[in-house]
Amino acid sequence: MSGQARFDVAGFLRDLDRIFAEHRGATDAAPHIREALESARAVGDPAGELTVVNEAMGFYRSVSGHDEALAMAARATVLLGELGLSGTEAGAITLINVATAQRAAGRSDEARGTYARALTEATAVMGPRDRRIAALRNNLALLHSDLGDHAEAARELEQAIAILEASSVDPGADLDLASSRTNLALELFRLDRAAEAAEAAAQAEAAMEIYRRGAHERDPHYAAALAGHAEASLRLGRSADAVDAYARALDVIEECYGRGSDAYAVTADNLAEARAALAASPASSTAEPPSAPTPAAPAEVPEPLTGLQLSRSYWEQVGLPMLEERHPALLARAAVGLVGHGSDRYGFDDALSRDHDWGPGFCVWLTDEDLALHGEALQADYDALPREHRGHAWAAETPRAAGRRVGVFSIGDFFEGLTGHREAPAPDQVHAWLLLDEATLAAATNGAVFRDPLGAFSRVRDGFRRMPDDVRVALISRRLGMMAQAGQYNLPRMLARGDGEAAWLSVGEFVAAASSAVLLLNRPSAAGYLPYYKWRFATLRALAARPASRLPHVHERLSDAVRLASAACLGGAGFGEGGAGAGPARERLESAIAEACAQVAAELRVQGLSRSGAEFLEDHRAELRARISDPWLRDL
Repeated sequence: MSGQARFDVAGFLRDLDRIFAEHRGATDAAPHIREALESARAVGDPAGELTVVNEAMGFYRSVSGHDEALAMAARATVLLGELGLSGTEAGAITLINVATAQRAAGRSDEARGTYARALTEATAVMGPRDRRIAALRNNLALLHSDLGDHAEAARELEQAIAILEASSVDPGADLDLASSRTNLALELFRLDRAAEAAEAAAQAEAAMEIYRRGAHERDPHYAAALAGHAEASLRLGRSADAVDAYARALDVIEECYGRGSDAYAVTADNLAEARAALAASPASSTAEPPSAPTPAAPAEVPEPLTGLQLSRSYWEQVGLPMLEERHPALLARAAVGLVGHGSDRYGFDDALSRDHDWGPGFCVWLTDEDLALHGEALQADYDALPREHRGHAWAAETPRAAGRRVGVFSIGDFFEGLTGHREAPAPDQVHAWLLLDEATLAAATNGAVFRDPLGAFSRVRDGFRRMPDDVRVALISRRLGMMAQAGQYNLPRMLARGDGEAAWLSVGEFVAAASSAVLLLNRPSAAGYLPYYKWRFATLRALAARPASRLPHVHERLSDAVRLASAACLGGAGFGEGGAGAGPARERLESAIAEACAQVAAELRVQGLSRSGAEFLEDHRAELRARISDPWLRDL
C-alpha cells in the first residue's frame, strides 16, 4: 500500500482516548467510531478498519450494545482472513476481543470456541507468561462463571494471578492484579464452602489495598473492582462498606458509559439491596443508648504501617463503630478518607515522618447541610476517640498543620482551604486553572477515599483531577520551553562561560520542568499531579513502576543530571568526580539531559502532539500551540 491512502489510526486512537479521558464516552464515542469506520473503508485500509473494529467491540460491549458488538465481531473475523493475520499477535488480540463480545452477548458456546482458539494462538506468539495471557484467562474465568463452573473459574484466575505476579514490577500497585484478585474472591465466595471463605476475604482485601495505593479511582475498570469488593463486603457482613463501594462504582459507570448500560442497571439494583441490608443491620438501629467507643488496646510494639494503612485501620476499627453508634444517619452520607497535605497522603511516609503531624486519624467530609446539622457533635465525638492505635500515637502538631489535617470538614471548606476554590474551576475558566499550581492540585487529589456513599466528595475531587486539555497542553508547551531554555541552551553556555552557579541553577530548572512534563504527558486524571519538590523524585519513581506508564525512564536521566551537576558545574570534589573530572562529568550531564529530551520528544510524536523530528524541544511548541482551542491560552 505504499502509494495508497491510509487511515489515520494514531489520530483516531488519540481522539478516542481524549473522549474517554474527558468522560464524554457516553455521548461522543459512538459517533467518533462510526465516522472512523466510514473513513477507513472510504480509503480502502482494512488494517486501519480492523483497529477501529477492535475498539468498537470493546465500546459497544461496555454500553450493552450487544448487537453492534456482535456485528463488529463478525466484521473482525472477516478482516482477519483478508489480512492473513491467523497465528499473529494482532490476530490473537482480535480473537480475544471477538470472544469477549460473544460472551457478553450470551453466546457462550461460540465464545468458548473462540477463546480456545485465542488461547492457543496467543500462547504460541506471546509466550505463556505474557500479561495478555493473564487478561485472556480472566475472560475465560468470566465465561466459566457465567456457566456456573466456579471451581474452573477460580483455577483460571489463579493462573492469571501467577502470571501477573511474576511479570509485575510492583505487585502491590498493579491494577490488573487487583482486578484478578477481586474476581478470584468472588468465585471463591460463590463456591459457598467454608474452606474457601477465609481465602476469599484475603483476596478481596489484597485487591482493595492495591487501589488504595494507586490513583485508579476514575479508571473505568475500577467500577468492576468496586462492585466485586462490594459483593465481598456483603458476604462478610460489612453492609456500610458495600453501600459505599456500589455507590462509587455507579458513579464511575455513569461518568464513563452513561445510565443505559447493563452494568449501570445491575449495579443500581445491587446498591439498593446493599442499602436495604444496611438499614436492616443492628448497627443502624438507635434503640440502644449511645456509649463512648471502647479504646483499642495499644500494641506493645508499633506495627510497621504506612500512614494510609494506619488511617484506614483506625477508621474501620475505631471511627466506624463510633459513627454507627452515635451518628447512624450519616452512614449513608458521610465521606471518609485521608487527603491533603502530608507525606502520608502520598504514600511516601516512613519512620522519619512520624515525628510530627502523623498518627491515627482520618477526615470526615460532609455536605454543608449535614455539617450544619451534625458537624459540631460529630467533631466532639471525633475528638473523644483514642489518640493511639495499633501502637502508634498522634505525634506533635506543627503550627502549619494547626490541627486541621484530620477531623470533620464540609466538602467545600476542605477544598477551599487547599486550593482557594470550593470546587474545580469550569473547563473554560483557563485563567483560574493556570493559577492553580501543580503542588496545590496534587494535595487536593492525593490520598485515599475510604467511603463516599453520596459521591459528593469524589465528584469535587475528580473535578480537580480533570484538568482541561487546553490547559494541560499549554502547560506542556511551557515545560518544553523551560527544558529547552535551561537544559539544552543555557546550561552549555553557562558552563562555557565558567559560571558554575548559573549552570547549576539551570540544571535545577530543567529537572523541575521535565518532572512536570512527565506527569502532564501521563495525564493528571490517570497519574495525578507533581507534588512539591520534596516528593518529586518519589512520585516519578512510583509512576515509572506502574504498568503502561509513559516515559518510565526519564526520571533515571534526571537523577543522573542531579548527581552530576555538582561535579560538572562546581568542580564537585568529594562527589565521586573530583575537580579534575569536571570535563567528563559535563559530557555525561549534557548527555543525560539530551537523552531525557529525546524521550520526551518521542512521546510527543507518539501522542500526536507534534510531528517534528527536532531534538530541540522549543521547536515542538508551535505544533502544541496549534492544538489549543482557547485563543487566550494559545497566544500566551
